[in-house]
Amino acid sequence: MSRSKNSESNRKGRVDKAEQILNGATQEFLKHGYAATSMDRVAAAAKVSKQTLYSYFQDKETLFTTLIERMAKGRFQLVFGSVPLQGEPQTVLRQLVQTGLSRIATDQEYLSFVRVVIAESGRFPHLAQVFVSNITKPALETLTLYFASHPELKIADPQASARIFVGSIIAFVLTQEVLHGKELMPMESDRLIDSLIHSVLHQ
Repeated sequence: MSRSKNSESNRKGRVDKAEQILNGATQEFLKHGYAATSMDRVAAAAKVSKQTLYSYFQDKETLFTTLIERMAKGRFQLVFGSVPLQGEPQTVLRQLVQTGLSRIATDQEYLSFVRVVIAESGRFPHLAQVFVSNITKPALETLTLYFASHPELKIADPQASARIFVGSIIAFVLTQEVLHGKELMPMESDRLIDSLIHSVLHQ
């Protein structure tokens, strides 16, 4: 086998092993929370030695941060795609909210991960900041740019409007799904979507 093929095979092996570790870590963090999860638990769940685990991730914080970054990248692309938002506002914004609510709100792994981050945010605020920096902040920046690029919307403060728009979606998911409020405060998602779109188009 050539040196290049060996190198490619080694890289693939490392990627597969890292994925194996991350999958095992996800199970443990979701089951026990951040504070109660040890690297011993992760190694056992991932079926690797502690030596192998530490060769990929130097400590628990690095491992958890990597999980947040991986989740953020996947969910962000799921909702926003890989290119800047383009198109007519009513269509783009409606599709954005519908995609976010239909896919993110039904993603039980993501919702459970959010619960872990919220529960641990008091003791580990830097981990919550990693979550916000990798998930909420990019969404706000993308939507701010979109609002600013459409002067016909007559939005005086695109950044503040983006916060209101994204914040409404986050609040809906948190109260309805993360905090189990659907039975206490029932509301069809279409009502939220219609009101959000109306508030942007008729400022």
